[in-house]
Amino acid sequence: MEQLIVISALGTDRPGIVEALSRAVLERKGNILDSRMTVLGGEFAVLMLISGSNDTLDQLEADQQTLTGELDLLITLKRTRQRDTRPSSLPYEVEVVAMDNPGIVHEIANFFSSRNINIDDLHTGTYAAPHTGTPMFSLHLVLSMNAEQSVAQLRDAFLDFCEARNLDATMSPKR
Repeated sequence: MEQLIVISALGTDRPGIVEALSRAVLERKGNILDSRMTVLGGEFAVLMLISGSNDTLDQLEADQQTLTGELDLLITLKRTRQRDTRPSSLPYEVEVVAMDNPGIVHEIANFFSSRNINIDDLHTGTYAAPHTGTPMFSLHLVLSMNAEQSVAQLRDAFLDFCEARNLDATMSPKR
């Protein structure tokens, strides 16, 4: 029976990290089902969902310290299970762009969590606005909304919330 484990790895960015980490998983007969990898500052961050036999996961756990040293990465492992599917949930995408200032992520996360809406995926970034160089902030997230919630009411409340904070936002069904 296939088991699941999440690998989190963090280390100084350099070529070859993805190859080395994916090789380590393959050598232990693991399969990468899902992953997120990015550079943040000078650090490379990885999240991987790995499937494999119980022996595969045992081997990954037993080799954690060795892999940490060999790959020069801070590695953590956590066994998990398949996510419960919520047939009554609807995926929605939210995009926000604004002048960068502290607290935007927290305020948006609070808006949705206070309404018991799950954030499934979140990406943020900053960039310089064309011509002016003004620091800008962008956010993309995917929500799982309960099908019983009024999308129109939520969208209106969210857009009012964003307008009050001078955030340019959209909310639409995920395609």
